[in-house]
Amino acid sequence: MRVILIRDVPNLGREGELKNVAGGYARNYLIPRGLAVPATEGNLKSWQEHQKLVQARAERLRQQAKEAAERLNGQTITLRGKTAPNSTRLFGAITAADVAQAIQQQFGIKVDKRRIELLDPIRTTGTHTVDIRWEPGVEATITVEVLSEET
Repeated sequence: MRVILIRDVPNLGREGELKNVAGGYARNYLIPRGLAVPATEGNLKSWQEHQKLVQARAERLRQQAKEAAERLNGQTITLRGKTAPNSTRLFGAITAADVAQAIQQQFGIKVDKRRIELLDPIRTTGTHTVDIRWEPGVEATITVEVLSEET
């Protein structure tokens, strides 16, 4: 039996996918729980229209990400961290959230902290290279300059 998934179903598929499943599984589990609808002609038509809207939205988001990546690529942001006198080691650390907040303040571009690739938090002053990946093929590299704010 062909069904259209309304929600993500573990070990079966993601929302919006068209799947072939056993009739009993569809009638007794998926449809009563609101996880899927039968793939009738009317449901298929509305599903195709919905897919077009989803693709248009995804393309628009991808374009916005490309524009942001082009604008940020090669830019430098400056952050300050507390250090002991005559030391380059920070008392705390500069995290991906700090970098995202600095990008928001300096460039007005909102970046999710999970998109900023820092293997370890920045713990020393100086310049550091940070990659930002919105999605595969859309990425930017920025330079983070950490200055000392002696206590």
